[in-house]
Order: sequence, then structure tokens, then C-alpha cells
Amino acid sequence: MLYRMEGIVIRGTDYGEGNKIVTILTPSHGKQGIVVKGARKPKSRYSSLAQLFTYGDFSFYKSGQLGTLNSGEIIESFRELREGLDAAAYAAYAVELCDRAVGEEDAGSFLFHQLKACLTALAQGKDAQIVIRAFEMKIVATAGYAPLLDECASCGRANGPFRFSTLAGGALCDGCRYKDPTALELGETTWKLLRLFAALDLRRLGQISVKDVYKKQLRLAMRKWMDHHIGVKLKSQNFLDQWEKMAELPPAEPRAPRRGAAEGAPDDRPPAEDRSSEEPPAGTFGKPSDGEPPGESP
Repeated sequence: MLYRMEGIVIRGTDYGEGNKIVTILTPSHGKQGIVVKGARKPKSRYSSLAQLFTYGDFSFYKSGQLGTLNSGEIIESFRELREGLDAAAYAAYAVELCDRAVGEEDAGSFLFHQLKACLTALAQGKDAQIVIRAFEMKIVATAGYAPLLDECASCGRANGPFRFSTLAGGALCDGCRYKDPTALELGETTWKLLRLFAALDLRRLGQISVKDVYKKQLRLAMRKWMDHHIGVKLKSQNFLDQWEKMAELPPAEPRAPRRGAAEGAPDDRPPAEDRSSEEPPAGTFGKPSDGEPPGESP
């Protein structure tokens, strides 16, 4: 049977000689695996269509688990996401989350539109850490593990302060904090951002300026939550964690110039062309000894 649908490439695997199997996330048919014949050949007309992050229109025949591409057209290549290491790292993490952290039954229209909005925001140069934290919240919500943030997950108390508990299911009030000694103490700004991410449609995400201290708290809270509830080890996650830790390091201090080598320092030595008139110290090579004519060997 011939199918036609839009989709975003979230995984690509080499297959046979010159072929590729791509997994696309679609708004209407979840995840679909498609064999793209000749996609790895230099002159293939579909090599670009089979690249990671590509949003395209796919027409394919399918009779079993895998389909075979009949034709296709690129709608948005997201070329910007492949040009820089920073954007590529976050985009690769986003699509791998869709591929491995969400089941087939949960991959629907909502997740498709949130992923598309995530890739668009990254391509536009919006703060990648904020974009990906908001997208992580969409992933846990889609998988059925959204944290309770507006009241205590244990007693239902609506007034804070709260701590963030992965074991209890979200917020823990002071009276219940003993139930999870590992619960995180977060700043009020971090709590506001977590609640914003939970309610926000990523298609409406604007520019958000967040201080580094709150970005660090967001990353720690979402990492602990996802490790506990999703529990999937991703290849892109390890690289992204190291990348974000490097970004938190203070910039290296410039090395001090060597003594006497500072820019604009005066040079007391005579010009090079005048040094030929200087006489070397007595007894050194270059000055004739007594009784010996200059320039002649003894």
C-alpha cells in the first residue's frame, strides 16, 4: 500500500550497499521506518531527504514493518543545525529522546509539533539550554511522567517553600521533606521556569534570558527526573552533559606577556643596521690580535 505523510527524520542507519533506513516522526502515524535506496551514494536525489533533522514529505510503499521510499520532498532541511557543534549537539539529543524515550503508542501529533518547534527554535539561535529543558518537560509529559509542581506531591499542600523530589513525584513541602532526603532545593525562579515549561507550547516560545545559576539548577533537576523515570541511556546525552559542563567553566585568563615584550615597550638597543659599528669585547672572535693583519689567516 502507498502512504504519503509529513515527517521529521529522527534516526538514520546504514543498510546494505549505499542504502539507508530512516525513522521519521509523523503527526498522524507515529514513527515510521523507511528504506531509502541509494541514499548514501554521492549522486542520490534523496541523500538530503534522509539526513537527520530533515522535515519532509515522504511517499512510500509499505507491506510489513518497513516501508520503501517511492518519492519525497524536503519541506525544511534545518541546515543550520548541522553547521555548528552547539546546535547539532542539542538537536541530536532532542531527536534521540523522541526515538528512544517515547513509545510507539505515545508518538502522536503533540510530540511531532513540539519536536518541530524545538528544532525551529534551535535553528533560530534561541538559548539552546532553555529550549532543550522545555522540550525535556514535553518528553516526560508525553511518556506519562510529568512532575507535580503546584502542590506537595505527598500531602497536597499548596503553599511552599518546596523541594524537588524525583522519588515523591515532584514538589515536597517542608512538612514532608523528610520522605526524600535527596530532594533538591531550588530557587524560586527555577520553580517558576519549571511550571512555565510544563504549561508552555513550544511553538509559542520566545526569547528567555536566564541566569547561569538557574540554568544549572534546571539541568540538574531535569536530569535527575529523567534518569529516575525515563531511565534511558542516550549516546547524545553523555556528549551534551560534557558540553554543558564545559560551558559553565570560567573563561581562561590571558597569559601575561614576557618581561620586556609588552606591546609598545621601548627597545633601548641600537637599530640593527648600526650594530655593525660596535666592537666586540677584547679576546673574542672578530677582533684581530696584535701583529695580525685584519682579514688574513696566521
